[in-house]
Amino acid sequence: MNHTEFYTKLLALPNGANDIRYLGKRYLLRKETLLDGKLLKIYAEELGGNDIVSGNYYPTMKGGMLKPCEMSDQKVIDFVLHASAI
Repeated sequence: MNHTEFYTKLLALPNGANDIRYLGKRYLLRKETLLDGKLLKIYAEELGGNDIVSGNYYPTMKGGMLKPCEMSDQKVIDFVLHASAI
């Protein structure tokens, strides 16, 4: 299992649908933990805006593999590292 800051913060985000604050804006985050923790899925929509953050993370593959959905790895990483529950 990997112990990166990204993985630690991703685990700390609550499962289900939650209000999140990122860069001063509100997002609705949906997080699912699947396959006994071998897959973590996130999908966040900016409330009142157009931004979306989406990706799948496989913590047990190659020390952790991020598969963002039609965006850069860095966008998903930055969101996870700087998002906070409201």
